[in-house]
Amino acid sequence: MGQALGCVQVDQSNVAIKEHFGKFADVLEPGCHCLPWCLGYQIAGGLSLRVQQLDVKCETKTKDNVFVNVVASVQYRAVADKASDAFYRLTNTREQIQSYVFDVIRASVPKLELDAVFEQKNDIAKAVEEELEKAMSMYGYQIVQTLIVDIEPDVNVKRAMNEINAAARMRLAANEKAEAEKILQIKKAEGEAESKYLSGLGIARQRQAIVDGLRDSVLAFSENVPGTTAKDVMDMVLVTQYFDTMKEIGASSKSSSVFIPHGPGAVRDIAVQIRDGLLQGNAANL
Repeated sequence: MGQALGCVQVDQSNVAIKEHFGKFADVLEPGCHCLPWCLGYQIAGGLSLRVQQLDVKCETKTKDNVFVNVVASVQYRAVADKASDAFYRLTNTREQIQSYVFDVIRASVPKLELDAVFEQKNDIAKAVEEELEKAMSMYGYQIVQTLIVDIEPDVNVKRAMNEINAAARMRLAANEKAEAEKILQIKKAEGEAESKYLSGLGIARQRQAIVDGLRDSVLAFSENVPGTTAKDVMDMVLVTQYFDTMKEIGASSKSSSVFIPHGPGAVRDIAVQIRDGLLQGNAANL
């Protein structure tokens, strides 16, 4: 807005207050206006119609006796039709708005507990906006929007809340870990049981195959070698298995020598000992 040779320029989104000998005369819209200052006309001041923002930080106490800092952001602007009220009726608009914000926040927050303050911050902002709109409209201002942008508890309270949250998460993690270990142990036990069951089936089939093989060997030997009895065949089979066993012991044992009978009747003695051992084992089982 400039003034020279009785001409006044009003910038866009602004209005100027025109006075005649100190009395309000008119509101000048944006553009160029003729203002004969020699006749007592003058510009008392200007007023911006742009949206302005005021951040208000208010300290208050919740219902559960926790002190918090609530930051409210108020967006407002002067109404062009009520520019004279906005210019003349208020000395300091920002302090006036701040006073109403303090009043509403300190009347609303003490009714709520700390958790509820965070949950109902939109309700608090709406209450502040309604109160400001009702109070500031008579002064020529419009409240565009009111936001609660921050709720900051005391440092010690914030630390305690974080510790509670961390403890709850650790407890949940411990429960999940214990449940996972439980499932792992169950699956491991089921696997071992299935493995032992299959191993038992394998051993039973192996023994059945050995019995079937011995039976077939006895029958075939008796048919191909006349004059032999089943007892003779079994003695030979037992001796053969004995020497096979001794061979495996010698191959797998860490010792370098194995002592076995070597006399002329050693083979017969071995067969008798094996047969007697089997008979005694069968008698004990019966």
